Amino acid sequence: TGYYGDGLNAIIVFAACFLPDSSRTDYNYVMENLFLYVISTLELMVAEDYMIVYLNGATPRRRMPGLGWMKKCYQMIDRRLRKNLKSFIIVHPSWFIRTILAVTRPFISTKFSSKIQYVNTLAELREMIPMEYVHIPDSIVK
Repeated sequence: TGYYGDGLNAIIVFAACFLPDSSRTDYNYVMENLFLYVISTLELMVAEDYMIVYLNGATPRRRMPGLGWMKKCYQMIDRRLRKNLKSFIIVHPSWFIRTILAVTRPFISTKFSSKIQYVNTLAELREMIPMEYVHIPDSIVK
């Protein structure tokens, strides 16, 4: 987590490489509780505008969240949080992520779709946001 702008708006960094492996027997339970933790944290942190940086690099397919989970997350996020999200930046987007978002685009609002940005390199990300408060895991830097 970091901040940007004069109002110190939140930057939420989400590294997919640390998500649990989908082969776990308690995978659904873990992902459900992870989502609830993320949402409760967002509700405490986000008073104003914020952005999410989703780090997809160094993530094997079995650790990427499934389409059903992502849809459920989107539907459960409070309207205020959806409205205050200024951009959803996906760093190192894989073919899988691009395909999922292309397929789901008709089912998500045009406003939300317009907030999604693909960034191919960390250098490109540095041009978009201040990186001094954003921690990038070593596995993604490599």
